[in-house]
Amino acid sequence: MDFSITLILIILTVGISWYAWKNDELMHRWIFQPYAVQRDNSWHRFLTSGFLHADFSHLFFNMFTLYFFGRLVEYTFIGNFGLGTGILLYLLIYIGGIIISDLPTYFKHRNDPGYRALGASGGVAAVVFSSILFYPTQDICLYAILCLPGFILGIIYLIYSYYSGKRMGDNINHDAHFYGAVYGLLISLVLVPQAGPHFVEQIANWRLFS
Repeated sequence: MDFSITLILIILTVGISWYAWKNDELMHRWIFQPYAVQRDNSWHRFLTSGFLHADFSHLFFNMFTLYFFGRLVEYTFIGNFGLGTGILLYLLIYIGGIIISDLPTYFKHRNDPGYRALGASGGVAAVVFSSILFYPTQDICLYAILCLPGFILGIIYLIYSYYSGKRMGDNINHDAHFYGAVYGLLISLVLVPQAGPHFVEQIANWRLFS
């Protein structure tokens, strides 16, 4: 089996999430709680919460998505920058997505003692949108039923996440999804600027029926 940092991240996340389900103390210390961060400077929560999940379905969906998109983005960065640098830049996308995507949530809920969030969704969204930048016309399938080119599904996803984040009320941190996606797209464009013209070219040549 080829070395893959994506697989290592998945194994770590599954192991830590499973352990935290059985260890309330770890869950309490690692979950993202903006009020606690502000009160006791527990800044580690920005990162550690990304390795926790609420239940098996939450964990499975995030890791299933990361498995398929993560390897593609990982190998793209390795192909452009070599093994060592490529892995570091890929981690910048994923780990950075987990951390950066929670910043708006922190400022929104830092005075709310009851608010908590967890999950790798910000990092996963960053990886997915990095993939969309590199391969915008590649189909992404929802539940193996509805398949759309990445750039179209990406637009729908951003609009949905933005307005869902404004409404709130469904116990899903849509802000993390939105800002993780934007972060992944922008940082990938900064790291691989030639991907911008290539992105435009692929979309310009895309046809609905080819």
